[in-house]
Amino acid sequence: MESLNDEKNLSFLERLFHLKEANTTVRREVLAGLTTFVSMAYILFVNPQVLGDSGMDKGSLFTATALTAIVGSVLMGILANYPIAIAPGLGDNAFFSYSVVIAMGIPWQTAMAGVFVASIIFLIVSLLKLRELVINSIPQDLKLAVSAGLGLFIAFVGLQGGGLIEASKSSLVEIGSFTNPTTLLTIAGLIVTAGLMCKKVPGSIFIGMVFTTVAGLVTGLISMPKHIVSGIPSLKPTFGVGISHVGEIINKPQMWAVVIIFLLVAFFDTAGTLIGLAEQASIMKDGKMPRIGRALMADSISMVSGAVFGTTPPTAYVESSAGIAVGGRTGLTSVVVGVFFAISMFFSPLLTVVTSNVTAPVLIIVGALMAQSMKGIHWEKFEIALPAFLTVLAMPLTYNITYGIAFGFIAYPLTMMAAGRRKEVNGIMYGLFFVFLLLLYIINVLPHN
Repeated sequence: MESLNDEKNLSFLERLFHLKEANTTVRREVLAGLTTFVSMAYILFVNPQVLGDSGMDKGSLFTATALTAIVGSVLMGILANYPIAIAPGLGDNAFFSYSVVIAMGIPWQTAMAGVFVASIIFLIVSLLKLRELVINSIPQDLKLAVSAGLGLFIAFVGLQGGGLIEASKSSLVEIGSFTNPTTLLTIAGLIVTAGLMCKKVPGSIFIGMVFTTVAGLVTGLISMPKHIVSGIPSLKPTFGVGISHVGEIINKPQMWAVVIIFLLVAFFDTAGTLIGLAEQASIMKDGKMPRIGRALMADSISMVSGAVFGTTPPTAYVESSAGIAVGGRTGLTSVVVGVFFAISMFFSPLLTVVTSNVTAPVLIIVGALMAQSMKGIHWEKFEIALPAFLTVLAMPLTYNITYGIAFGFIAYPLTMMAAGRRKEVNGIMYGLFFVFLLLLYIINVLPHN
C-alpha cells in the first residue's frame, strides 16, 4: 500500500514538473532546493536589519520576508516550472531605508505605499505581456553578457563576504587579511568544494557547505545557536500599511519619482537574473525563455503580496545558481525552497550557523560556472564586444545588476549605429536606450539638483 502511494506521488510530481523531460529526479531537486535555500537564507536576517533602520518592526519584517519568499518561490515553481527562487531583494531595501526614508525624510508608511503602487503597475505591465516582449527582444549576445555579469557579481559578493577582499581608501578594494580565522574558514571551504567539483562528486557544492559549517562550529568560528525552536513574530505592525497610506503619495511629486525607480529596478533586476539563470540551467530555447510570461507573472504577484505583507520588492535570486549547479532543473526545486522558508519561520535560531563564510565558497565557484557564458559572445565584433564588456564589468563594479544592464543597453544602439547596423536594432532596444538614460538621470542627477 505504501509503495502504491509513493508511485502516485511520483506520478503527480512528474505530471506537474516533467522531471524525466528535464533529466532530473525528486532527490536531486530536493537537494537543489535545500542548497538554494541555505545559500539565500541570510535574507531572513539581513532584510529586517536593513529595513529596520527605517523604523519598521524587525520581528514583523522577518515574517514578511519569509512569507514573500514562500509565495514567490512556490508560484515560480508551479506556474513557470523554473528552479529559480524569489525573495525580497537587497538593493531595493537599501534604497527604501537610506535614500527614501532617511535621506528624503519620508515616513516609512508612505514609502511602503509607494512600493504598493509600483507593485500594482508592475502586475498590470506583466498582464499585458510587455515584460515578456521586452525580454525576448534583447539580443543573444547581451543575454549572455548578463549571465556572465551575474557570475562576476556573485563571485565578488562571495569574495567580499568571505573576507578574501576588502574595502580600501586608496584602491577601492584590496586583498583581505589571511590572518583572520574566518577568512581561513572560507578558504578551507573553497578548497574542499573546488576539489569535489574537480572530481565531479554529486552534490559537491552542498557537501562543501556542510563541511564549512561543521568546521566553523568545531573551531568556534561559528557560534552554536542558543535555541532550536522559536515562535513566529507577528505580522501586524507592517501588514497592509502600504495600502492604508496610498492617499499620502498623491500630492508628493518626489514619491512618484520613487515609484518609478522601484518599478524600473524591479523590472530589470528580475529580468536580468532570470536570463542569466536560464542560461545556466539550459532552459533557453533559440535565445528565448519558454514560459517566460508565467515566470514574470509569478514575480509580479509576489511583489504585490510582499507590499501587502510589508516588505520591499522581491526579485529572482542569483543564489538560485547554487541549486542549479547541484542539478536543479525544474520548479520542484523552487517549491522545496518555499517549503524550507516555511519551516524556517519556526526554526530561525538554527539559520544563524549559515554565515557569509559558509556561502562565500559557493558564490565564488558558481560565479566561475556562470562566467562560461562569455564564450558565446561575438567578441571579434567591437560593436557587440563593447556593450557586452560594459554589462559584464559594471555589475560587480557598481554593485548593482540594473546598472550593469543599463551601461550595456545604452551602449548597444550607439555602437551598432556607428557600425552601420542600425537596422538590426529593434525598436524596443531603442526604447530601452531612453528608459535607462532616464533611470540614470533620476537616480544620479535629480538628487544633486
